[in-house]
Amino acid sequence: MDIRTKEAVRYLGYGNRAIDEQTEELIRDSFKELEQVSRAKFIYRIFEISELNSDELMIGTMKVYSKHLCKNLKGCHAAFLICATLGAGVDMLMKRYTVTNMAKTAVLQACATTLLEEYCDNIQKQLADMLEHNEYLRARFSPGYGDFSITYQKEILRMMNASKEIGLSLTDGYMLTPTKSITALIGITNEKIICHASGCEVCSKIDCTFRRGETGC
Repeated sequence: MDIRTKEAVRYLGYGNRAIDEQTEELIRDSFKELEQVSRAKFIYRIFEISELNSDELMIGTMKVYSKHLCKNLKGCHAAFLICATLGAGVDMLMKRYTVTNMAKTAVLQACATTLLEEYCDNIQKQLADMLEHNEYLRARFSPGYGDFSITYQKEILRMMNASKEIGLSLTDGYMLTPTKSITALIGITNEKIICHASGCEVCSKIDCTFRRGETGC
């Protein structure tokens, strides 16, 4: 089983349990269908960071109250702000199967999440290549992680002009549409602290200061 399939299985909630051949084939077919309709796009900008106190900071013109984000960005002088989406075609595909095959819809959801994370990992690699020789990236951090409220999605999309640039908008509940989309901050620091590109969920260093979760960032 390749890494991509393993990630989809993880999002399906199987844990360490083995999957049957039929499910594995369904996952492979779902990835193929998603790749045919996906139109992935992203935009980014760099903003300076000013730490106001232990749970408040300025990112460009946006004031953020979040102890977890402050921990994640501690020691960072700037951050990449990114918006990325797999496009509306993915939503249309999942909606079509919702009517006829709920099991396939669940697998498509997991596979689409895997593709989005994979896409964001590749974006992060591109951004890392743009850094100066003594600069490093932190793990990306999105609204909804810890106490970083999803309501900040609205200001992020405004700052990035995301609706016009890549067709990204918000519902009344601050959820992104198309649904397989993401906004995130990636801190830029001169401190050489290695953060896993795929995020805290797949990193084994559970005592990391910058980890997302109840005790980390």
